[in-house]
Amino acid sequence: MAEPDLEAPDAGKKKSKLMLVIIVAVVVLGGGGAGAYFFLFAGDDGQAASLEQGDSAQLAVKNDSGKAMYVAMPRPFQFNAPGITRERLVQIDVQLMVRGQENEELAKRHIPMIEGTLLRVFSTSNADDLVTEAGKTELRTKSTSQVRQVMNDLEKSAVVEEVLFTGFVIQ
Repeated sequence: MAEPDLEAPDAGKKKSKLMLVIIVAVVVLGGGGAGAYFFLFAGDDGQAASLEQGDSAQLAVKNDSGKAMYVAMPRPFQFNAPGITRERLVQIDVQLMVRGQENEELAKRHIPMIEGTLLRVFSTSNADDLVTEAGKTELRTKSTSQVRQVMNDLEKSAVVEEVLFTGFVIQ
């Protein structure tokens, strides 16, 4: 008879631990849901506001509701990049992210102009900057804005949503 008395206090502890686990799970799930909501839906208003202000870096892409498509450049870009210590050989494989079939066709039609624009941007780069992640990101951002500007001049639409580096080798 002494055994049931010993088990009764343990059952109370198990219930309080179970209640604590349930409360923690509810808080974590609620916080995760709120975070997902803000991550997915809160950024749209800021982007729309910057497009309304006419920011040249944020040119609107025609037919942006379409499915993302990728246009590969026919050959990798190879160039020499000067640096403080030495000159380095750089090879970059590039793909263009566009939205919709119409933008894909426009990008394919203007590949020579896009290649020229990218070579002009790449030729201004510094090998010491390209070694760092920040330098690569800056080069990609600069490439995207220049290609969008050229396509806007040609087609009155930015056409290219993003310039992506699919291969990056520096020697």
